[in-house]
Amino acid sequence: MTWFALGVLILLALKAAAQLWLEHLNRGHVLAHAHAIPEAVRGFIDEAAYGKSVAYTLARNQVERCELLWDAALLGWLVFSGVLPWLFQWTTARWGESAWVLAGFLLAVGVLFSFTGLPWSWYHQFRLEERFGFNTTTLRLWLVDRVKGFGLAILLGYPLLALILKTVEWTGAAWWLWSWAVLLTFQLLMAVLAPALILPLFNKFAPLPEGPLKARLLALAERTRFRAQSIQVMDGSRRSKHSNAFFTGFGRLRKIVLFDTLVQQLSEPELEAVLAHEIGHYKRKHIPKMLVISALGSLTGFFILSVLAREPWFPRSFGFSPGSLVPSLLLFVLLSNLFTFWFAPLANLWSRKHEYEADAYAAEVMGSPGDLIGALRKLTEKNLSNLTPHPAYSTFYYSHPTLLERDRALRKPA
Repeated sequence: MTWFALGVLILLALKAAAQLWLEHLNRGHVLAHAHAIPEAVRGFIDEAAYGKSVAYTLARNQVERCELLWDAALLGWLVFSGVLPWLFQWTTARWGESAWVLAGFLLAVGVLFSFTGLPWSWYHQFRLEERFGFNTTTLRLWLVDRVKGFGLAILLGYPLLALILKTVEWTGAAWWLWSWAVLLTFQLLMAVLAPALILPLFNKFAPLPEGPLKARLLALAERTRFRAQSIQVMDGSRRSKHSNAFFTGFGRLRKIVLFDTLVQQLSEPELEAVLAHEIGHYKRKHIPKMLVISALGSLTGFFILSVLAREPWFPRSFGFSPGSLVPSLLLFVLLSNLFTFWFAPLANLWSRKHEYEADAYAAEVMGSPGDLIGALRKLTEKNLSNLTPHPAYSTFYYSHPTLLERDRALRKPA
């Protein structure tokens, strides 16, 4: 085993150990607060609802610990067993090394790897979510969703991978920069087309009926100068009782989307406050900022890959023969999370800052924080969210502040 492979093995073990430790801390913290409702939320959540949220958090914790051990063991087996070099050699010996063949190899590995997550996905949906009353989907719909997902991966992912590999052939030493441009163009194109072409494959969207709620939300959009083509309701209740709201598209094609479960759970002023929060993200330019950071992150990744791909020891460390970019690309994708995991607190800190800013914008637009606080409290109760996560756990995993943190920030004098 080379020094680099040994380093990867150590990093794999460290990441798994850190995740188990965080799960342990979170479980202990939740149990320590299980017998007393936090004072800040005693007015809106009763003992039965709080006990159910604690039970849900602990049940998720148990499944997540098993799942992360499985993922670590699977990744270790894939990288160190020699199965990937054998599969690559067999593929190229049988069909050659054209861009289409190599793209097929990468896609096949990705699809097979994702298959291993299906039992966990099934358990989450039909055991965990079912146990706590969230699941509303059928096994048939769940299977159809997976087939559609894999079909889209093949339909969109295969040509994209082939184009990136052809770009490598066409552009020489600067391939990483051109490949990044191809990927970025594809991502921006999907951001425009997905709302119209892909989302309707999974959910039904209907215009929000005429009435006081629509008038209120349109008035908010007018007041905040937020252009939207329409306000639509999505049938999220076909799959789950969880709820959400978002907007999709750009410019005049932008649509405001509300889960039907959200419309059922919140009052009209609370729905207006939730939409004001989403508009706050737009007004504070969080979306373009995230796009820029994401683009810079992928550019950095392509550059690092270009450096590693020039080094013969990188593919050799895991049993591949040097000479082809594809093994280095595959290894980079599989192993990158071992490194980026440690930067999650920084990414989440930035994301939580955006959430605070969007909350503050919503409170300003609404004239007071009351409706947003009411909406957040109801959503926390309905979704059985963890009210008392361990600070270290939330630092690594929470892109949003906890309810108590958002509540304090909204009540703080300006």
